[in-house]
Amino acid sequence: MARGNDPAAVWERPEPPERPTLTPLSRDRIVTAAIALADADGLAAVSLRKVASALDAGPMRLYGYLSTKDELLDLMLDVAYAEIVPAGAVTGDWRAELRELASRTRAAALRHEWFVDLVGGRPNIGPHGLAYLETVLSILDRAPGGRHIDDAMHAAGTVQAYLIGALRGEITERRAERESGLTEVQWQVASAPYLRRMLANGNFPTVMAVVRDATHPDRSTTFERGLDYVLDGIAARQT
Repeated sequence: MARGNDPAAVWERPEPPERPTLTPLSRDRIVTAAIALADADGLAAVSLRKVASALDAGPMRLYGYLSTKDELLDLMLDVAYAEIVPAGAVTGDWRAELRELASRTRAAALRHEWFVDLVGGRPNIGPHGLAYLETVLSILDRAPGGRHIDDAMHAAGTVQAYLIGALRGEITERRAERESGLTEVQWQVASAPYLRRMLANGNFPTVMAVVRDATHPDRSTTFERGLDYVLDGIAARQT
């Protein structure tokens, strides 16, 4: 959430009046440039100086549009939420609606890996972050068996905890693959001799069963199955 010195949230704060210049600025242009940097090289590549350079503007000009880098990150996160919240009509099927929202969240996180580095903790209170929160809460508040808004709130927290954890794990694996140059299968092949030696002593029978018998589905299927466990748990509490 916004952490600048201005008491007005960054989403409400007026932009400076336009003036003739070779490099016109706007809050949208600044955020778009920051997202391009983060998509290419991660959040470490995002600074007010680098964003200003990408826009061919002086860094001090950016401070007319935002007060701190934290505000810039808040604005970037809100843009990601704008990509997640569906515009379609309500279906009445709470599981289908949550599954669609989860799928859109995963797609946004895969497009913008920095999303998992920013999401979590206090909720984003930008307009699109609030729209996301409203969507999740309203779906669960309409689910059968809900007796109090607390039920929707706790269920929404559980769904969000799963999404954040699953997506951080998936993005971490993707980053590790890029850094090591090994795909997941190549890493498994490289690690196989060590694992065979460790598992041969019989001290890890359940791990052995996983290695030997588990189906090891792809990441998309793993994400969907994990979500099923969460939704099944919510449904069970509603009966």
